[in-house]
Amino acid sequence: MLAGVCGGIAEYLGWDSTLVRILFLLLVFSSVGTMVLFYFILALIMPE
Repeated sequence: MLAGVCGGIAEYLGWDSTLVRILFLLLVFSSVGTMVLFYFILALIMPE
């Protein structure tokens, strides 16, 4: 919800945004924070 990355990915894939956010949280905890860096990179790259 910070930069709309998960919402944008959900819209692009046609999925529910809640599902994408839950998957993202699971990936954050399983990747020891690497996904947080990936999130901020996507926030800079993705159009609004």
